[in-house]
Amino acid sequence: MGRAPRYGLSLPNRGVLFGATSVDELLAVSEQADASGVIDSIWVGDSLFAKPRLESLVLLSAIAARTRRVRLGTCCLSTFPLRDPLFLAAQWAALDHVSSGRMILGACVGGSLPREKAEAEFEPFKVKLADRGPRLEEGITILRKLWTEDRVSHQSRFYEFRDLTLEPKPIQKPCPPIWIATNPKPELTTPRVADRALRRVGLMADGWMTDNTPAARFKERWELIREVAREAKRPTDSMESALHLMVNINDDQRAAFEEAVKFLHTYYSPAMSREYIEGWLAYGPPAAVVEKIRAYVDAGCTTPILRFASWDQKGQLARALADVMPAALALRVPD
Repeated sequence: MGRAPRYGLSLPNRGVLFGATSVDELLAVSEQADASGVIDSIWVGDSLFAKPRLESLVLLSAIAARTRRVRLGTCCLSTFPLRDPLFLAAQWAALDHVSSGRMILGACVGGSLPREKAEAEFEPFKVKLADRGPRLEEGITILRKLWTEDRVSHQSRFYEFRDLTLEPKPIQKPCPPIWIATNPKPELTTPRVADRALRRVGLMADGWMTDNTPAARFKERWELIREVAREAKRPTDSMESALHLMVNINDDQRAAFEEAVKFLHTYYSPAMSREYIEGWLAYGPPAAVVEKIRAYVDAGCTTPILRFASWDQKGQLARALADVMPAALALRVPD
């Protein structure tokens, strides 16, 4: 019959820059989601200069203190290649304690398009965009060593240290899960690069995150990732797959779409086309939103992560809990 999907809520922590939300509202919505018993996880985005916002780890610490049940994570930590893995290991271990063992590290290579914004993010740290992938891989290796071993030594391309023991270790054993976010666009990357990015997930990650990809492509990529994991003798039953999906619930479908376009143009970029937004968005009456979610659950998505493309975050969450989630929770991820 399959298992029920686990639903996440993505908070618009960039929204404080243009009045779409406030710190108090982000924390209140987090409490609302936690109390619902329906939302399984809460996520925040990450960027420093390319897409400025409330710093992700600081915000997660505040949310951890205000919630008791939901899992917490980054969707995704785009500054991962810029962060010293020694500091990040200590910070994430501390977050795991503050949250009583609820953290999921969603990591990615960062370097968002357009290229000039990516360079603005990476250049101050003297990190080359071409090194993003290798830095991600090396950083993940270091984190797991520090979280699970004592007297760790490491020597590789980017980092070198000897005989280090991180304390306290995270609560979660053997360590907090690490998901890798990637969505190689066929029109923007070569098949070789796309294949390497997806295989990295199968070889290194506990879960996969992506966004704005057709359901058929989602299914194909998820099958490849699990095949790679199986070939590497890694467990696949516990692996999760997440889709970051924009949502606007409104009985007037046109009004839902227009508000979402305005919100996403403000949140990300006015250059984002309406066609691109339509592919990324579940909008309109509750039944239409559920059907969009269903397509991805049927494709194998275990963790739909919903971001409300609206200035009314509290109202959208309340509407989702009342009118979308009962049907969404009845969906089943195929075995």
